[in-house]
Amino acid sequence: QMELVESGGGLVQPGGSVRLSCVASGFSFRFYAMRWYRQVPGKERELVASISTVGTVTNYADSVKGRFTISRDNAKNTVSLQMNNLKLEDTAVYYCSARRPGWTDLWGQGTQVTVSS
Repeated sequence: QMELVESGGGLVQPGGSVRLSCVASGFSFRFYAMRWYRQVPGKERELVASISTVGTVTNYADSVKGRFTISRDNAKNTVSLQMNNLKLEDTAVYYCSARRPGWTDLWGQGTQVTVSS
């Protein structure tokens, strides 16, 4: 069974940090580019960060550049999102996604991050 499971969300104060993790199972993780998305109610899902199969290429939404860092460990089938200097507008459900050309995208169930004082 192909699966992505996110963890690490929670309540954090503005300016704080959170690290999200996503563990993959049931497929060849190293062949998939990985992405983190986020979504708030009533809005479209937003691409936050992406990382290539071997981790050499990363991209970020302008809104998170300099604050978020995506990384992966292919030996542990894990992709992470380090989120620093969090803002109120970072509040969302965060999803990890796996993408491989010619294959169906895979999605996790999401983890809630709430930034509030």
